[in-house]
Amino acid sequence: MIAGVLLAAGASSRMGRPKALASAGGESFVVRGIRHLWSACDQVIVVLGAEAPSIRRATGAELERLAGTRRLQRDRTPSRHPGPGTLEVRFLVHRGWKRGMLSSARAGLLEALGARPEAVLVLPVDHPAVRPGTVADLARVLLQALAACRTPRERARFAYALIPRFRRRRGHPIALSPALARAVAGDPDAEDLSDALRRHARLVGYLDVSDAGVLRNRNTPRD
Repeated sequence: MIAGVLLAAGASSRMGRPKALASAGGESFVVRGIRHLWSACDQVIVVLGAEAPSIRRATGAELERLAGTRRLQRDRTPSRHPGPGTLEVRFLVHRGWKRGMLSSARAGLLEALGARPEAVLVLPVDHPAVRPGTVADLARVLLQALAACRTPRERARFAYALIPRFRRRRGHPIALSPALARAVAGDPDAEDLSDALRRHARLVGYLDVSDAGVLRNRNTPRD
């Protein structure tokens, strides 16, 4: 299985309201992020912090309204999710969210690793324009790289990150091997997520995409 971590814990001070509940394409950022991660992930961990109760209630109500619609039926297509196609979303309230995005990412990675995933994808909630196909491509290429490892032991120790790149600029989401996800989750000294990757990745790969959404983070109502 593949796990997704959606980072939605910030205070959203520049947005003027919880960023997770801002709207894009007729959906909240948080529901859009969940559905985009479902393009490749069987389980999505939503990391909440500021305004956690209201975001969780609103997200649950929005997903309930979508349940049984064609939108969610497409998210469960057998080509993406062989077998019963069950998709899962879980909410994690991170008490240390004020320490920044890396702290929230570490908490989400720890939670995701409990399911022993083959890979983990990390997406900030303020990137609602990322295409589902980009998410699926990142997961596919990461799994191909892990499958190329010669032995299960080598695969288990391979600290690999795959980052999308649009016109030579790096973006989100980031795909991590389990070994790298564990190393990042266990590092209390890194300055930010990029620093944690530099400190622990044995290899960083880049996937050139035609998706400008990997770069577009929406921090204010004008973005």
